[in-house]
Amino acid sequence: MDLPQQLKAITLTHVRYRRGDHLGHFLAWISLVPVFISLGGFVSHFLFRRELQVIFFGVGLVISQLINELIKTSVEQARPATCALLEACDSHGWPSSHSQFVFFFATYFSLMASKGIGFWFGLRSRWVLNLLHWCLAVVTMYSRVYLGYHTVVQVFAGAALGVVVGGSWFWVVNSVLFRYFTVIEESALGRWLCVKDTSHIPDVLKFEYDNARAARKITKSD
Repeated sequence: MDLPQQLKAITLTHVRYRRGDHLGHFLAWISLVPVFISLGGFVSHFLFRRELQVIFFGVGLVISQLINELIKTSVEQARPATCALLEACDSHGWPSSHSQFVFFFATYFSLMASKGIGFWFGLRSRWVLNLLHWCLAVVTMYSRVYLGYHTVVQVFAGAALGVVVGGSWFWVVNSVLFRYFTVIEESALGRWLCVKDTSHIPDVLKFEYDNARAARKITKSD
């Protein structure tokens, strides 16, 4: 059996860099941002928060990645020549799924911030958080070119698609699906899963903090 032809890596987590290249080492970790966001962010959020806005945010990322795979398999554009050293030539390169993921995330996150949805401490913190996410998106996009997994055209295509899909999905969620949030909350499945919508609350963190303190005082008084 010819092992090199039989084995296939999961490209989302299979990242290589040149030995001794400290910048490459750093960028290799940066290119794993989609994994950290998916597992550390959305999975833990569903387990402990179960906000409908964020659940549909995650659904949108899944849809975006499915669109990416559909385009890749249709266009079948090869990765750059460096893919041979990276053992990544068995997958297509246009558009970059990493770039699409992080730019979808940054776009959707920024639109949520503009509507005041989520945990905000005021306008200044929104700009800081948005700047952080856009910087991370740009660095992730750069890492895919630096490490040799994509061409410049491929990462820019992924970024553009991420912005378009992210903005479109935000409109769908907050202009079409939003009207069904109450129905989802009050459904048998919604009550069983304890899903909720708090997008109508200006400062969720402060709201929950105040209610937690009030509940504790009531408990002590009993």
